[in-house]
Amino acid sequence: MSEPHHNIALLVHTCDRYEFLYPGFDIFFSRNWDFKIPCNYYFATEVKDATISGFKNIKSGQGEWADRLTTLLNSLEEEYILYFQEDMWLSKPVNSDFFKQLFDYAKQHDCKQIKLHSASVYKTLVTDQFMEGFNIATIDNKASDFLMSHQVTLWKKDFLLAQLYKKEHPWRNERKGTRRLKKLNPLIHHVDYFAENGANEINQNKKPVKRSEYFAVSFNSTLNDNVLCFIDELKSGNAAEKKYGKDLQHHYDHELTHDGKSRPKKTDLFKKFKTWFLKHKN
Repeated sequence: MSEPHHNIALLVHTCDRYEFLYPGFDIFFSRNWDFKIPCNYYFATEVKDATISGFKNIKSGQGEWADRLTTLLNSLEEEYILYFQEDMWLSKPVNSDFFKQLFDYAKQHDCKQIKLHSASVYKTLVTDQFMEGFNIATIDNKASDFLMSHQVTLWKKDFLLAQLYKKEHPWRNERKGTRRLKKLNPLIHHVDYFAENGANEINQNKKPVKRSEYFAVSFNSTLNDNVLCFIDELKSGNAAEKKYGKDLQHHYDHELTHDGKSRPKKTDLFKKFKTWFLKHKN
């Protein structure tokens, strides 16, 4: 029998401007997750309070993305971090046996990073290790992109901290962090557990058991098409869920940002030049 995994933290890293997404994360995580999975649950805001079922609300304070995450990780005692963000909404149930085995494997093999989302940017190498029918593959670092990503991943906390450079926003961290990891060339594991945005498996699995799935519902601070299936599901929920579904639909239809503002319209280069020319021609 395996020991309790008090050394694992499931961390949902959020920003306060995306507070509109918190109820959706809460509803669909609670619906699909098994809280018997042995880890400690943290929902990390900046300064706002958040009440999320099964989670302890912790706060990073304000600042750039990498600085806030560094503050959070330094405040946690756990050795491993199962990393989520608030716009990743679960759409299929998880298998608790898989996660118990995953945590054991990570600890026994001193894994630095186990990517748990399938995406075509990764090229993997097959191994003889399996978990609930999923191959525990390794990443071909040279042939793959986004070695540093913020999708669902089990990280050794100290290794994740080493990838966070001061004042990096999330896109720079993924871009520059990937370059740093390619240079470092660490052993990175990959398991096809979550179908990210419905993606197919990329490894040589053996009839895996109960593969889960999540969709990222946000792009550039607005809802994307992925939210529509969740809105449909909320229509058959309780009164609060139906109301939230209507609010989501309103934001989606009117292309509002998560804090309720109109999305800035981008002016193309030709229009910018025309405006400048008309202004300066006299």
